[in-house]
Amino acid sequence: MYAAAPAAAPRTLVVLGDSLSSAYGMDVSQGWVRLLAKRLQREGYDWRVVNASVSGETTGGGLTRLQSLLATQNPDLVIIALGGNDGLRGLPIEQMQANLLAMVDAARAARVNVLLAGLRMPPNYGPAYARRFEEAFREVARQRGIPLVPYLLRGVDDNAALMQDDRIHAAPAAQPAMLDNVWSVLLPLLR
Repeated sequence: MYAAAPAAAPRTLVVLGDSLSSAYGMDVSQGWVRLLAKRLQREGYDWRVVNASVSGETTGGGLTRLQSLLATQNPDLVIIALGGNDGLRGLPIEQMQANLLAMVDAARAARVNVLLAGLRMPPNYGPAYARRFEEAFREVARQRGIPLVPYLLRGVDDNAALMQDDRIHAAPAAQPAMLDNVWSVLLPLLR
């Protein structure tokens, strides 16, 4: 009699984000990260999704928490969706970029794949700051050769019906579109 081979453990994906990924202002089951877990299961991908997103998180806070997440969750893939709070607080873009680079380097040192999700600043921050902010994500992805979701809120923040009353956070109706923005870039990393 032969013993059945043990089932392979599911791979782990950690989302390290802020309020846009932590389902701020809605039930957590409505957020794009929970929808990602459901889509993975529905489409036959054996991945465990850990949402390590914290409302108000900056890249500095994410960098501080990342080592512990790498040790405790042992992920195969990390989606970094941070930077919005750095921008809203007017923190130096150079520091945000350095923090993102350090997070990518820490994940790679632990042999973890990384996907970076980019963001944009509202126009009232001025065109120069907004341009430099958006470019920082592209530069990190280019320097480290990692995939980039160019804009997590693409097709969402220009539609008032898809935004919460604060015009910063996406509404529940926008979460499937946010997931779609991530999914197209994520899919090659799942195989």
